[in-house]
Amino acid sequence: MNSKELAKDVLFAEERKMEIVQLVQERGKVLVPDLIAHFQVSPATIRNDLRDLEANGLIKRTHGGAIPPDTLKVGFELDNHNKTIKNHKQKQAVARKAAELIEDGDIIILDTGTTTYELAKLLRDKRNVTAIVNDIEIARCLEDFDGVQVVVIGGTLRKKFHCTIGPFAANLLAELNVDKVFLGTNGFSLQKGCTTPDINQAEIKRIMVKISSQVIVLCDSSKIGVNSFVQFASPEHIDAFITDDGIKPNQIDEFAEQGLDLRIAK
Repeated sequence: MNSKELAKDVLFAEERKMEIVQLVQERGKVLVPDLIAHFQVSPATIRNDLRDLEANGLIKRTHGGAIPPDTLKVGFELDNHNKTIKNHKQKQAVARKAAELIEDGDIIILDTGTTTYELAKLLRDKRNVTAIVNDIEIARCLEDFDGVQVVVIGGTLRKKFHCTIGPFAANLLAELNVDKVFLGTNGFSLQKGCTTPDINQAEIKRIMVKISSQVIVLCDSSKIGVNSFVQFASPEHIDAFITDDGIKPNQIDEFAEQGLDLRIAK
């Protein structure tokens, strides 16, 4: 097998795993025989896929299949590769809704994360937008968009998350003034606000909130009601909260009671 064929096989394996996670999320349970028939692969291949996905906290294996995982531990964080796999369609829907809020001429911050990366991909047709980023992959996504000027914040690289953190990044950000920040979050509750497992990441996010006229949170519905280790934005700091249509009716009522501007992507 040559290098191109190997790369193709690796890509297909990752796409298959992504679809398995999506099926588990949508159906609540999947069976090994159904996955074998769906993907036309061997039982050993499916078992290996499920083993890898469980090791990364994306599913929970059961006898003969898989179900969604239990709530993640408060200090646990998937790396960006595995975040991309999880709830991918919901993140794309949230990103489309968020893109409606970006106007030509805006100065914006795109926080690091897989949902904000999906948002970045939608900015190709924007005009005279300045995007401030601390995520290397988001910067690379935007560099070919003629209507977007990209300002990259330097600092200490957070490995496996391809973003910058630390005092150098914090000091650079603190000097800026922007129209809108689009924030990702690991968890959100009306009691604790937006939270993340990483202290250094939280500090960067806090500064992003402080220097922005409008704070827009992008959060797929699986993260609502989840509290992580460190708070970086309380509910009163949030101007708009965008999630997908998996949000529960009682959660919608709670947002309304708190007076939060909730926007549901479909």
